[in-house]
Amino acid sequence: MLLSLNHVTVRNADFERTERFYCDLLGMRVGPRPDFSVPGRWLYVGDQPLLHVLPRTNSAQVTGEVVLDHFALTAQDMPAFEQRFTAAGLPFRRIQQADTGIWQLFLEDPDGVHVELNFGP
Repeated sequence: MLLSLNHVTVRNADFERTERFYCDLLGMRVGPRPDFSVPGRWLYVGDQPLLHVLPRTNSAQVTGEVVLDHFALTAQDMPAFEQRFTAAGLPFRRIQQADTGIWQLFLEDPDGVHVELNFGP
């Protein structure tokens, strides 16, 4: 039985740029990470290290391959996120699911990973 999303791992070309996107725009925070042999960052939502960030491999940089299509987060205060994204000049798309009334914002992180934010009706 599955209980919840544990974490998502994305590869990036620039830790600081990725951190600014997820922390400054989405509200995550950098938190503790075990001392692995490869560099990386763990970004937290509350007490959960939800996003693991690793460097891109050379092959991914050459091919432009993105292994992860998208991940979705449940969020609150859609107008605040829209204002933050607009102020940063970050394009996003907003839709409402006709059957559930759930609002969604779609955007891309600096390395092309698709991020979906879901807001209750």
